[in-house]
Amino acid sequence: MNTILDVKFVQGFIRMCNDGWEQGWHERNGGNLSYRMKPEEVREVEPFFSEKGEWREIGTSVPGLAGEYFMVTGSGKFFRNVILDPADSTCIIELDEKGENYRICWGLVNGGRPTSELPSHLMNHEVKKAATNGMHRVIYHAHTTNVIALTFVLPLKDEVFTRELWEMATECPVVFPDGIGVVGWMVPGGRDIAVATSELMKKYDVAIWAHHGMFCSGEDFDLTFGLMHTVEKSAEILVKMLSIRPDKLQTITPQNFRDLAVDFKVNLPEKFLYEK
Repeated sequence: MNTILDVKFVQGFIRMCNDGWEQGWHERNGGNLSYRMKPEEVREVEPFFSEKGEWREIGTSVPGLAGEYFMVTGSGKFFRNVILDPADSTCIIELDEKGENYRICWGLVNGGRPTSELPSHLMNHEVKKAATNGMHRVIYHAHTTNVIALTFVLPLKDEVFTRELWEMATECPVVFPDGIGVVGWMVPGGRDIAVATSELMKKYDVAIWAHHGMFCSGEDFDLTFGLMHTVEKSAEILVKMLSIRPDKLQTITPQNFRDLAVDFKVNLPEKFLYEK
């Protein structure tokens, strides 16, 4: 191994950033990605750590993540540049023993700090780590075009967004059977939106930020990107359907969903299977 860029999880991180750029979800410096590293991955990349930076406040407290390491995108950095110069656009950070401060161990070689959404990322990592017994390691935020469009025309309710998006593609209730949470518009980057999102993440793997984008959690890069891709594609179908006519001649019914749940062995909450 010659450089940190030869490490498998680093390559996966870079690829996911580039995949999101190619989807058109990351205009300018929009969006952010974080990955909670495994202990063996930390040991693998430690030889590449330069002198560690000074401790800085996270802006919230995440004791459940104390001492852990994360790879994250940088604040103000462009996703389109990650594949060209990962050391400029991303970094690896370490949290202190209380989960209140972080320091940069690698990356952001030309200056800067981790994503401005770091409090949201870490609070949601803490929630999903507890909820999944440590299985979830990826938090991804992107400006998904069609989902954002729908936040202007659909009621900002979990039940409405879940049901409408489930109906657009048969695979959707299989990919996100727990449903989708929705956060009304809030100022991004602060603790308030982090708290609101982490409350939803106790129940869901997907949260929509009204007029802003989407927030997803998953076990690895493929599953998390695939989750966001599926939700956004379903939203694209709904946008196209609404542009053709405002009502549906036919759709997937509540009983159809129940039958699907049996065959695919998923549990679909009844609150999403209401009669319209």
